Amino acid sequence: MDNFSFLNAAHTAHFAALYDQYLQQPDTVEPSWRAFFQGFDFGLESSGSKGTINSSEGFETEVPEQLQKEFRVVKLIDSYRSRGHLFTKTNPVRERRKYHPTLDIENFGLSKEDLSTVFSAGEIMDIGPSSLETIIGHLKRIYCNSIGIEYMYIRDPEKVNWIQQRLNINDNHPNFSVDQKKHILKKLNQAVSFESFLHTKYVGQKRFSLEGGESLIPAIDSLILAADDLGVEEFVMGMAHRGRLSTLANIFGKSTKDIFSEFDGKDYDEDVFDGDVKYHMGWTSKIDPNNDGKKINISLAPNPSHLETVGAVVQGIARAKLDNNYSSDTSKVLPILVHGDAAIAGQGLAY
Repeated sequence: MDNFSFLNAAHTAHFAALYDQYLQQPDTVEPSWRAFFQGFDFGLESSGSKGTINSSEGFETEVPEQLQKEFRVVKLIDSYRSRGHLFTKTNPVRERRKYHPTLDIENFGLSKEDLSTVFSAGEIMDIGPSSLETIIGHLKRIYCNSIGIEYMYIRDPEKVNWIQQRLNINDNHPNFSVDQKKHILKKLNQAVSFESFLHTKYVGQKRFSLEGGESLIPAIDSLILAADDLGVEEFVMGMAHRGRLSTLANIFGKSTKDIFSEFDGKDYDEDVFDGDVKYHMGWTSKIDPNNDGKKINISLAPNPSHLETVGAVVQGIARAKLDNNYSSDTSKVLPILVHGDAAIAGQGLAY
C-alpha cells in the first residue's frame, strides 16, 4: 500500500496549517511531519513544479496535485508575511524600486487558472476556505498597501501570532468613527497651521520644520490617548530637532507665545543662546488627553547635540521613574522615542 495514500482523503486545511507552522517554526512541528515537509520542499526544489517525496522503501511518490497547490499557497502566504513590506505603496511621488524575486504567483508554481480555485489555506489567515484571488487580495491589503510591516524575524512564536492576529483585523486598515476622523483632522490642522505661521513670521530663521511629516502629531496624540485608557500615568519622550516645536505646542501644551519669544531671542540674556538652542531644551507638563479629569505627567528630555544619544537617556529616565515611583510596574510609564531623519537605532552610541 502507498505510504502516502492517506493524503488523498485527509483534510487539506489541517495540512495547510501544519505546513504554515513548519515554515514559521520548524522545531515546533512533530518530527515525522517535519521530515515529511522537508522531503516535500526538497522534492519541489529538485524536481521543479513536480512535488515528490521518497518513501521509507526508497520509492518516489508524488503528492496529490491539489495538496501540492495547497502547500504552494501556504508558501505564497509566508512570502507575503516575510517580504510584503518590500512591495508597499509608501512613496506617493513615484513607484518603489523593484525587488526580486517578486510575489507573482508564477514564482510559486501557481498560474492564473488557479485564481478561481478555492484553497483551504485561507483558514490560516482566519478568512476560511477562499479562492486564490481572494487570498491574494487579502494579503495585498494587509502587507502591500500604505502600511508595511516586517516581523517574521521575531523568534517568539507567541509574539508572531499576536502580530498576525492584529493584522487580520479589518485587513490592517484603520476603521475610524466620524468623531475620530474629525479629531485627527484637528491635530493635522494644528500641525500645518503652526508650521505655516513660523514659515511666514520667521522667514530665513534656522528652524527644523515638520512640513511633510505633520502626521507625527496625530500619531503621538493617538498613542497617548490609547495609553491613557490603559492606565499609563507618565510619558517620557525623546526626539531630535525636526518637529520638536510643533510637538511641544500641540502635544505638550507649551504656550505658543513662549515658543515665539524663543524665536525672537527674548528668553536668553547671554548671546551664546541663539540659533537652534530652542530645539535642545526639554519640557515637562501635565495634560488631560481624554478630558476625564485625570491628568498625566508628560516629559520631553533635553537633547544633546548628538541627537540620537537621547534614546539611552529616555530609557534611563523611564527606568528610574518605574523603580522610584511605581514599584517597577512597567504598565505605568511609557517611553516614546522619535528618531531623526534617516536615523537608525543607536546611531552614534558605542555599546
